[in-house]
Amino acid sequence: MEIEKDALIIDELVELLESGDIRPGGKLPSENKLADQYRVPRYTVRNALNHLEERGLIESVQGKGRFLKPGPARIRIPLSGRTSFTEKMKELGHLLETTIVSCEAIENGEAARVLAAAPGDTVWRIGRLRVVDGEPIAIHYSHVLQSRFPEIGADGPDIRSMFEYYRQRGYGNFESGKALLSVVFPSSREQELLRCSRLVPLLALESSCLDGHSGDTLEFTRILYRSDTFKYDISGTQE
Repeated sequence: MEIEKDALIIDELVELLESGDIRPGGKLPSENKLADQYRVPRYTVRNALNHLEERGLIESVQGKGRFLKPGPARIRIPLSGRTSFTEKMKELGHLLETTIVSCEAIENGEAARVLAAAPGDTVWRIGRLRVVDGEPIAIHYSHVLQSRFPEIGADGPDIRSMFEYYRQRGYGNFESGKALLSVVFPSSREQELLRCSRLVPLLALESSCLDGHSGDTLEFTRILYRSDTFKYDISGTQE
């Protein structure tokens, strides 16, 4: 079947690219050569190559062919600890830029349940784009209760580190709550922010940050990591 041939070509080309046999910037075999190799029509090869291009693995240069794209440097990121993402990146020697992409009150849902929101309590979501060494790699969504942080609506657009914000308000001993990992695909807005295609999987990490003294939940966090930019340390959970 053509679909099976398409998938076979994709799988074998991915293995070829990941093996190092083709270096970043190296040229892929032509459509004609691949069609002869797999004994399929050229359009089947073209579909497979277009799929790899959508995944951001290769790029087309008009009149020259297709080439392996240099991938972003993989950053080792601990998914655990009691320090913020900002502090982790500083410890690892990376240049971090943070941009606030949203600050809004949202309808009660999973965040309200985790935060144990009372009836009528407002949940605020702060969205921050993380750019490390010039590469957009993650979007952090932090959810907090207005009853706990009354000025969050006004303060939100200026918050670069939630941990630092909490420290300024008397919290200093943080614990991590239960964490859940899943794989999702980016929305059109997330594609725009992360500069990735719709076929680049995102690792979604949902967790909570607790006050180590009272055990109260300060924050419910959902972080979307580009799966092609990290090496993950999953020995625990992180904000």
